[in-house]
Amino acid sequence: MKGDLFSSQHVVQPAAAPGMSVENAKCIKYAVNGEMYARQGAMVAYRGDLAFERKGQGVGGILKRAVTGEGLPLMAVRGQGEAWFAHEAQNCFIVEVEPGDQFTVNGRNVLCFDASLAYEIKTVKGSGIAGGGLFNSVFSGQGRLGLVCDGNPLVIPVSAQAPVYVDTDAVVGWTAHLQTSLHRSQSIGSMLRGGSGEAVQLMLQGEGFVVVRPSELTPQKAQQH
Repeated sequence: MKGDLFSSQHVVQPAAAPGMSVENAKCIKYAVNGEMYARQGAMVAYRGDLAFERKGQGVGGILKRAVTGEGLPLMAVRGQGEAWFAHEAQNCFIVEVEPGDQFTVNGRNVLCFDASLAYEIKTVKGSGIAGGGLFNSVFSGQGRLGLVCDGNPLVIPVSAQAPVYVDTDAVVGWTAHLQTSLHRSQSIGSMLRGGSGEAVQLMLQGEGFVVVRPSELTPQKAQQH
């Protein structure tokens, strides 16, 4: 066959090493040699001897998900082969988590990750009830984490001298050692007059990075996730 579709730009090549790599802007390839985890329904193709099994969260995890609404529905992928993962043609990125480090990320942005990483759902400190239920997944250990994002994310440095304020619907995640709290940028009078639609933000302080998507989450998107 001939044509641009069959050029080297689109035809996949065998993985050079086990593990995760970016196949293209919209897809992550994982050369599986044992076990890894991925978002349920994210597999778009695979080859080799692989088995896919829904991963339970345990009784505690199920209760926490029911209370918080924050879900990380996972499947385990086991065997030997190659699998490709994507979600709604969103852009894909890889984060390398180092020993002793943590990365906090919204569950809707998780695509796949190494089995060597541990995760748990935690309340965002300082959000309280007024935050509308701010719960994120915290990853720790050593390994790679594949993320998806609508558009190209903004990675904003945070310093002790320059805290960063982000829309709660736009934040993707942040690095360890950042402190979080809710910040109200509108006066009560302004809110009563209709406000600007930007009443409350998540404030991050300390030393690290915060990752932000270049758009807010619409109600329709929120239902889909």
